[in-house]
Amino acid sequence: MSPRPFPLEQALRRHVHALAVEIGPRAPFLGNSLERAAAYIEETLRGFGLRIERQRFAFEGIEVANLLAWTPGVAPGGRYWLVGAHYDSVATSPGADDNASAVAVLLELAGRFAESRIPICFAAFTLEEPPVHMTLRQGSRVFVRALGRDRHRVRGAVILEMVGYTAPRQRYPLLLGWLGYPQRGDFIGIIADMRSRRFARRILEAFRSNPDLPAEWLVVPFRGWLLPDVRLSDHAPFWDAGIPAVMVTDTAFYRNPHYHQPSDTIDTLDFGFMARLVESLSIALRELGTRC
Repeated sequence: MSPRPFPLEQALRRHVHALAVEIGPRAPFLGNSLERAAAYIEETLRGFGLRIERQRFAFEGIEVANLLAWTPGVAPGGRYWLVGAHYDSVATSPGADDNASAVAVLLELAGRFAESRIPICFAAFTLEEPPVHMTLRQGSRVFVRALGRDRHRVRGAVILEMVGYTAPRQRYPLLLGWLGYPQRGDFIGIIADMRSRRFARRILEAFRSNPDLPAEWLVVPFRGWLLPDVRLSDHAPFWDAGIPAVMVTDTAFYRNPHYHQPSDTIDTLDFGFMARLVESLSIALRELGTRC
């Protein structure tokens, strides 16, 4: 008889089920899939009592939106930390790990900080995946561009990208395989550019105070252009704008063979791993909150 899951694991599973099973692939022109996902996320965040903003914009004749949720600690015109994850998927995949896992973690984290005086924006970005990826209509690029001269308001961004898969073996890019990183795929990765190094170190130190979740980090020069695979998520627009940002990830296709496949399903995820990440992120945000 398997042990009963903890309540946090059950909540994470419920969110992933809503996105990856009940809705399924979430992409432009797949009916109202993106709007259904946005509505679920917005309803959940409103249920926590957070102030919600829809950042609407047009893509190929349809209206899409980033969803921004603000803690009470964010003063008008004030600076804040950002935690983000994209809620769309490729059209051919239910996107359980990519990226319903990250949205689920974001939602449960938002619930924990819904009444916090720590200034945090929880951002659910749309249109991260191809064919919009790296275009001006990528949701996170729309967000960063809208900041304009106020980009300094974002003290640092934590972008969650595929955070639910573990494996007995871990693969690495050729250049990293000899650096002594773990052979088992049971750790969380923190990826930063050189400008974000100090920010990343603070997050790493906070994560390592949680012994239940191993954490490793990688700092790349030139905003990651020498290793383009590390730019494939919503942290890259922040790097390009000079805003400190990290990607928190299970390492995506270097670990998960179901990346962008129909087999990226809920039954492949490790919800205990995701629950431990919520704990580590909670520690990190509390630590960041002490230095506002």
